[in-house]
Amino acid sequence: MSRDRIIAEAEGVVQDLAAAITAPRDRECLPCYLDRVLHEVSCDGTHALTRHYRDSTAPAATALLQRLSRAGGHCDCEVLFNVYWATSDHVRSCEGVRLGSTQPCDLWFRRRRRMW
Repeated sequence: MSRDRIIAEAEGVVQDLAAAITAPRDRECLPCYLDRVLHEVSCDGTHALTRHYRDSTAPAATALLQRLSRAGGHCDCEVLFNVYWATSDHVRSCEGVRLGSTQPCDLWFRRRRRMW
């Protein structure tokens, strides 16, 4: 087996693994998705994961990134720090949302920003 073929196969395995880790689960809400995936993948300072979630589950939510940014979620990790807060410290499975929704399940609440 040639060196180039080994490299190509290794890259394919890594890409398949990354796709499996970052794939939204059936009816998983955005905050549960980000909480789960950010334990495996570091935030890169962008909305890359949020954009992937939106494109995979709710492509019609074209204003999602702007809405999250206005609420203080300027990147994936800030969505969890500034926009959605867990209702409990206990780790539980996502309670699910309707197809196409970007709303949180009942495990999260939306933090309202204070304007000083």
